[in-house]
Amino acid sequence: MPDEILTPAQMAEVDAAAIARGPFDGPHLMQNAGTAVAGVVLARHPQAARIDVLCGPGNNGGDGYVVAAQLAGIGLDVAVWASAEPRRGSDAEKAAASCPVASWPLADFRPSDISVVVDALYGAGLSKPVEGVDAAAIGHCNAAGVPVVAVDLPSGVSGLTGQVLGTAMRAAQTVTFVCRKPGHLLHPGRELCGEIIVAGIGIADAIVRESGPTVFENGPSRWRRSLPRLAADTHKYRRGHVGVFSGGPSATGAARLAAMGAARAGAGAVTVLSPGAALAVNAAHLTSIMLRRADGLADVEAFLAERRPRALVYGPGLAPDASTAALLVTLAERLGGSGCALVVDASAITALAGAHTEAFFAAVKGGETEVVLTPHEGEFARLFPDLAAERQPSKLERARLAAAHAGATVILKGADTVIAAPDGRAAINSNGTPLLATAGSGDVLAGIAGALCAQGMPTFDAACAAVWMHAEAARAFGPGLIAEDLPQALVPVLHRLFPAPAGRQGGDEG
Repeated sequence: MPDEILTPAQMAEVDAAAIARGPFDGPHLMQNAGTAVAGVVLARHPQAARIDVLCGPGNNGGDGYVVAAQLAGIGLDVAVWASAEPRRGSDAEKAAASCPVASWPLADFRPSDISVVVDALYGAGLSKPVEGVDAAAIGHCNAAGVPVVAVDLPSGVSGLTGQVLGTAMRAAQTVTFVCRKPGHLLHPGRELCGEIIVAGIGIADAIVRESGPTVFENGPSRWRRSLPRLAADTHKYRRGHVGVFSGGPSATGAARLAAMGAARAGAGAVTVLSPGAALAVNAAHLTSIMLRRADGLADVEAFLAERRPRALVYGPGLAPDASTAALLVTLAERLGGSGCALVVDASAITALAGAHTEAFFAAVKGGETEVVLTPHEGEFARLFPDLAAERQPSKLERARLAAAHAGATVILKGADTVIAAPDGRAAINSNGTPLLATAGSGDVLAGIAGALCAQGMPTFDAACAAVWMHAEAARAFGPGLIAEDLPQALVPVLHRLFPAPAGRQGGDEG
């Protein structure tokens, strides 16, 4: 199951179901897990002169005792350092009893510059801050900079939120089992994991599927089948028309970035809807992108009736004021059932926060309008103040709750972007890059999302694909990237993803 993500509670249910169904009982699953970790230690650190295994009192510690036994069994110098006795009657107690390596108090542990540390203190189920001798041992390892192989998750990282609980180990490799957990992909846990290896331990894929996972690692395997296919008789409007709203004369660039992103992502036609005062500025910079005057609701309605766009991008470069919010609420009311999606970005999200928020959400739900919201953390906190990070530490849950409340797909941007649908499905993006921390990159993302919606992709799939493509283009371009580079940088990404046209290309009717 390469892309399913299970919470620690779901993973516990999967473990229990696997044990009940067989063929492996708990001790055998623990043996399989320890074997997988020992294999990673040998493969990644073949020159290690000593292996220090840090064992906690739970099943994570039990995995550690198995690792120690296996490595000692092939003649390696292994030491076990225990923070406490294994819990009575547990599989960990059985693993400790069968381990031939004597254990020493964790309080006496000091890492050596010739050792590799196996961190089996606490796994993904940790729910309280690490303290005392455990915290001290973690501090010693981090200060010494010794290579650490973490079992399941670096100790101190919440498997549910990715947040650090007290203090956390920094690992070179993390070996988890069956599926990734949210803490492997959400920051800061993601950067503390190092290389993540997902090991099978004998639990059947069918048992994972039966647990009903609704969260996935974002990648093409999830949405490739719904990518637009170019038919032989395709023409530009059949490929989807995207309208992009422009700001005033001094704020037109953001809309053009979004428009170019939409065009590169496959929209057959893109129109910038510009205030009359900004027409000359936009006209000086546009060639294949069409331009239309839109000074108010009547002009927008005329465009919708005449051109029947399949998506609108609303926000880049607009003023964050009440008039912007009011028009957005009206659009949400009018677009319901029209087949035209609405991508809301940037200043429109800020404008919406406050007096117009619930009216917008009601319009979205009442009209069943397909909406994508693309906030960064600051915009999200303004639009959903009850879900701010200090109240809900899990970024994944913040996005899911917001999507359900708004009736919209939410792209909660950042290094660990989360995409959430109103029905509870969510994806965590893992190919993000700091190269995207540049002005205007979000505008391009909004345009890509609009283009994919316009071409008929389901809204959640379109949002997931847009986030992944956007990041992949930046990674391919590399250092020196600015937002203007992103549309062109999409081209090789699209070549890898999109199927070749079937037969002869269609014409340019319309």
